[in-house]
Amino acid sequence: MTKQNQTPTDVVRCEWSGNRANAWDTDGVKRTSEITVGARQKAADGGYMLGRFQMKNGKFHWKRWDGEITPNTQDSSTVDVPTDHAEVLNFIHSSYGLKPKALMMSELKWKYLVRSAVRGKNIMMTGPAGCGKTMAAKSVVNSLDRPDYYFNLGATQDPRSTLIGNTHFDTKKGTYFSQSLFVEAIQTPNAVILLDELSRAHPDAWNILMTVLDYGQRYLRLDEQSGSDTIKVADGVTFVATANIGNEYTSTRVMDKALMDRFTIVEMDVLSESDEIELLNYMFPNVDSSVLTSVAKIANLTRVESKSETARITSGISTRTTVELCGLLYDGFSLEEASEVSIYPQYDSTGGVDSERTFVKQIVQKFCDDGTSDNLFNEEEMAEADEDSY
Repeated sequence: MTKQNQTPTDVVRCEWSGNRANAWDTDGVKRTSEITVGARQKAADGGYMLGRFQMKNGKFHWKRWDGEITPNTQDSSTVDVPTDHAEVLNFIHSSYGLKPKALMMSELKWKYLVRSAVRGKNIMMTGPAGCGKTMAAKSVVNSLDRPDYYFNLGATQDPRSTLIGNTHFDTKKGTYFSQSLFVEAIQTPNAVILLDELSRAHPDAWNILMTVLDYGQRYLRLDEQSGSDTIKVADGVTFVATANIGNEYTSTRVMDKALMDRFTIVEMDVLSESDEIELLNYMFPNVDSSVLTSVAKIANLTRVESKSETARITSGISTRTTVELCGLLYDGFSLEEASEVSIYPQYDSTGGVDSERTFVKQIVQKFCDDGTSDNLFNEEEMAEADEDSY
């Protein structure tokens, strides 16, 4: 086991904000994105602090810290939302520095995302699977320093229970209504509510959300009967949704145009080869840079191929997959081994030598060191792929 230093480089205190445990260091800086969800939740529930320790391999690890720290006089739980127009302009146009380095997003789109959130717009993040939609949504939540709530609507089997609540019967209390966490969330001023996988949600969820998302209504009706109670959406509440839109996403539903019109669309781009290389080198500094470059080139070749008129594969390798693959490289797997378990299962093996899986294997083997495979692409084709990635 790797021995850790006894003194942490940083110390954070974890506290609940909505249904999320956020981490604040002694300078009042939010460090939530650096620490795993489980570690933050346990620290918030247990009332103890977390320390950031450097290990011999140069990596950092967060664990419980019971030592002394310098008291922080800054109130990190306050929500400071700019209201003056000049302040809003300054915040929006200086916000690019708040973007995490691991989020590859253009300055224009990041500012547009922040502006939409500051102005209380309903935001929908769209783009291919694994391109960073959820990460971008969570990043803007961290940047705005607001109470936040997370709901995965794609995994919801009972929309009414998730978004409104349930009626229960107790032998002592009789029949009573238990409201959902979503009801609490929309009544929290300046809250940011993340609606993940909205395109996979049941149509009943869309119907319930119609009045909630409508700028002219902004209420949630607890029952469909006339005269039933309604819950008003609090001032400053922002909804951020993620959605996969396209024929290739077979488990998604065609979203209602009326629902789509209630959102400001922010489209996430597929990373270029150079951006992918930069991201992987930032995330995995201890992995051979040349191998990381090979991973980015493999991903780029599959993406270019999937978009060509004579495509031999239906989809390219996502950034989520390249990050997972590089995690395996960091843990000692070879490029060929990592590809075997993280890339190949995504492609159909039907058709033998003419299958999508065989084609992708040939691409990967071109970058492996054993030299056992013939070149799949010549220099002209490689140059064409490089041009298409920019």
